[in-house]
Amino acid sequence: MPASASTVFRNLLPPEGAAHVVESPEGPVYYLDIGSGEPLLLVSAFGPQPGSTAWLLYREALEILARSRRCIVVELTNYGHTGPVTFHEPAHDVCVRAVVRVLDHLGLDRVAAVGTSMGATTCLDLALQHPERVERLVIGACHASTGGDPYLLAPFPSEVWNLHQASQADPHDRGKLRQLLRALWFDGDLVTDDLLDEILAFRTEHMDHWAAGAHSVSVPHSNVAALPEITVPVLVVHGRHDRMVPFEQALMIMSHLPQADVVVLNRCGHWPPMERPEEFARLVLEFVRGAEKGQR
Repeated sequence: MPASASTVFRNLLPPEGAAHVVESPEGPVYYLDIGSGEPLLLVSAFGPQPGSTAWLLYREALEILARSRRCIVVELTNYGHTGPVTFHEPAHDVCVRAVVRVLDHLGLDRVAAVGTSMGATTCLDLALQHPERVERLVIGACHASTGGDPYLLAPFPSEVWNLHQASQADPHDRGKLRQLLRALWFDGDLVTDDLLDEILAFRTEHMDHWAAGAHSVSVPHSNVAALPEITVPVLVVHGRHDRMVPFEQALMIMSHLPQADVVVLNRCGHWPPMERPEEFARLVLEFVRGAEKGQR
């Protein structure tokens, strides 16, 4: 079992008893199981690798969601505790396998799936590869495809991507990590010295995950032409100030999914569940409750 939450990792690790591991041929898959009620799948996000844990992203939103839902939160391969895995294929395919292993382990046949950033693209891939497993999708801050999709207005690669590459090349550099996080999120005050200490310590303890990511090759794969195959209800939640994935990507996804609605959250960067947790949780709950009322 992973270490329980402590003073050192209070921002990165959940309370004791919330974290679990499924063993697989590709190594351990880490997930949180919090709350009770109808199951809700959540998948974590792109960020410092390693260091982008499920608890860091969702902890405040989970306080609300877990009051009425059983929240199953899967960490992306190599970003938190899941892995390490070295691969040569679309990165999201690796993450889909991890998600399916957790669903199978828990005996969950069909769920509403929620994801942000790379976790959202993983949820899209899950809906395309295993359509029978997904009843609704809440996504955002994402590209549709592994490797990204063309931008019409924004520069590519994005500012955050360039800062991420610089931080990954020097994973113990405090200044580069600070620059990355301040660009990743709208509110620079979230980037505290304590949080930097925690992420750097976590990275030091999980350098095998960093090495696996550094030696992996994510093969680009476009999902754009396949998006209309997704027929379940979709909600896209995107930060107005996302400097990793520009808002035009939300519009692109909506243009290929006529059933999708888009919500833009102001004063919000690449991680809506962290920066606007109350609004994010409210949107998710209203959307998934629509399934219970038979709404599309």
